[in-house]
Amino acid sequence: MTTQLQQTLLDWFAANGRDLPWRRTRDPYRVLVSEIMLQQTQVERVIPKYHAFLELFPSVVELAAAAPAEVIRAWQGLGYNRRAINLQRAAQAVVEAGYPADPSAFPSTPAGLRDLPGIGAYTAGAVACFAFERDVAFMDTNIRRVVRRLSVGPETVPPEPREAELLAHAERLVPPGQGWSWNQAIMELGATICTAAKPQCWRCPLREHCAAYQVWSTADSQVELLPQTPRRRKAAEVPFQQTNRYFRGRIVDALRAAPPQTALSLAELGPLVRPEWTSEWLPWLAKLVTGLANDGLVAWISQHGSELAHWSVALPE
Repeated sequence: MTTQLQQTLLDWFAANGRDLPWRRTRDPYRVLVSEIMLQQTQVERVIPKYHAFLELFPSVVELAAAAPAEVIRAWQGLGYNRRAINLQRAAQAVVEAGYPADPSAFPSTPAGLRDLPGIGAYTAGAVACFAFERDVAFMDTNIRRVVRRLSVGPETVPPEPREAELLAHAERLVPPGQGWSWNQAIMELGATICTAAKPQCWRCPLREHCAAYQVWSTADSQVELLPQTPRRRKAAEVPFQQTNRYFRGRIVDALRAAPPQTALSLAELGPLVRPEWTSEWLPWLAKLVTGLANDGLVAWISQHGSELAHWSVALPE
């Protein structure tokens, strides 16, 4: 039996939920692809890439058998390229376990899914719920925010709840037999209404049940201003275009743009990565390439001799 809070959110989602392609399937492979793509990437960017990726790799078998270079090229535009390799490794583990001849080889529980390479707690819970309709709780950024505000209060009011406490709140909120709809609904609420910067409480279906809303509405009704907590100064942030993560992406993009099975020497690769390139950057570039190779995103083709400039690298085939 659902509570009034649960039914209110379920009804709101039934009337207002976006029609997203991964919500029309229970295929665990397609659900897994969508969940990996959606990590730290906006829905609008994911939708066309999701369709294009599934055209190239329509099943877990095709993805498992593909050359890693093909998978990395197909991932262009999504960023966080390591996700592509982790997704393929998970697909390979499923196929090696006997799928699709043995459907049970595709894990259906959060614990089983976490045994797959590169699959964390959130993705395991999401796939178990959205592909196998299990009544499980899990938290991404949007769900965590909604659960925190709904059950604990505003983020500005201490103490900060522990992750285990928030997960316990999330578990209590899942209505029996309706885990799929509930988790889709609470994610939708966090993405469209209960946002981080400007929550639109005035149109939130759960505002009368929300601990944060009670605090905010009380504060708004008081004549005297509440004492403000002094803001901490943010540490000086390094611009993203100066970080190693940015340059790692530039390396992969440069190799994607090269013809298939083409290797580039570090001397050729360097100017494509840094406009201000000089040979002094060779040790730095070699270190970044080595890290990418360890992650399975690139492959050293030649790494002999003391002349770093002549070492060559390509996408893994």
